[in-house]
Parts: sequence; C-alpha cells; structure tokens
Amino acid sequence: MHLWCSTLPSGRSFGYVGHVSSNSAVGISPTPSRNRRQEETFRRVLVAAREMLRESSYADLTVRAVAKRANVAPATAYTYFSSKNHLVAEVYLDLVNQAPYFTDVNDTLRTRVDSVLRHLTLVVADEPEVAAACTTALMSGNDDAVVAVRNRIGAEIHRRITSAIGPDADARTVGALEMTFFGALVQAGSGAFTYRQIADQLTFVVSLILGEPTPS
Repeated sequence: MHLWCSTLPSGRSFGYVGHVSSNSAVGISPTPSRNRRQEETFRRVLVAAREMLRESSYADLTVRAVAKRANVAPATAYTYFSSKNHLVAEVYLDLVNQAPYFTDVNDTLRTRVDSVLRHLTLVVADEPEVAAACTTALMSGNDDAVVAVRNRIGAEIHRRITSAIGPDADARTVGALEMTFFGALVQAGSGAFTYRQIADQLTFVVSLILGEPTPS
C-alpha cells in the first residue's frame, strides 16, 4: 500500500503521503469527535463495509449498498464517509487501531519492535479482498478525507514504533523503521510477497536496523 510520506535526513521525501517522522507532527488531522450514538452508527457502517468486501470486491462496493446493509440511511452514511475511498480507508485505520499492542519491558528491544510491526503487517493478511480494497482506496489521489485518514494511520504507526523502542527513541531509528515498514507494505500490496512473508522478512530487517541479532 502506497500510503504515507516520511522525510529523509536530507530533507527530501520519498513516495508516501502522510505522517512525518520528526518531533513535530505535520498535517496530522485529529480524530473526529462523535457521541455514543454517532459512534455506533459509524461502526455499523464500517463493519458492513468490511463484510461486503469479504464477499465481493472493491469495484462492487458503494456507500449506498453499505448503508443499506448497515440499516443506515444513505444520507447518514455520507455524513461520516464522503466517498467509497474514504469509507475503505477508515476500514483500514480501524483494523490498525484494533491490532494487538502490548509491550513487555522484559522483552528485548528487537522483540518489542518486531512484535509491533508483525501485528500491524498482518491486519489484512487473511482477507485478500479487504487488503486489495484498502490498497486501492489509500492510493486514491488527493481526496482530502482520504489524506486525513492516511495521516492518522501514519501517526498511529509512528506512535507504536516509538512506544516499542522506549522514551529515548532516536528519531532516525524510528524513521528508518517506518520507511522499512511502509516499503514492505508496498511489496505486499503489489502482490510480490504475501503479508506473512513480509512479516517474516521484517523480523530480519528490524534486527539489522537495531543492531540486535535474531534468535537462532
């Protein structure tokens, strides 16, 4: 998935669109505020979209069809999701937010970081139609709503990597890990590797970046 943008030490950017690895987050949109009833409606539509993607494909999905499945008026669905791409992007963000996340201070640094990246990599590993739809939606040009979701995805990835490293996380190390992770998703999204193969390769690359050997 060609999703985010990160800044290299030289100040040049590589081809992602979203979070910047630095002490100051640039262009990160806050999570919209919703009351309990609104959140329930929002989540019903997300769940319906994911179910429909499992059964069909991105091309067949429409916001109206998802709204009907979720028993929500189309006009209501459009108050939360401005387009099909926005809806599918929110599905992916929701999967990222639900990815297991627990760091044990007794684990090695490599184990903590590898665990975080593995869980994030595998969020769509068993759902090929969902994975393909998310790739398409998140690459969809400059739709402001999609860009805002990409930024929030990037911010969450950044937060988890930084937290796994610890309070003294070096920005260059975090940036290298982010670049590696996002590049790995491009490989998986292109079909060159499965998400599980990418997760295994990340284990090796993480050890190289952190300077810690992989277990024999």
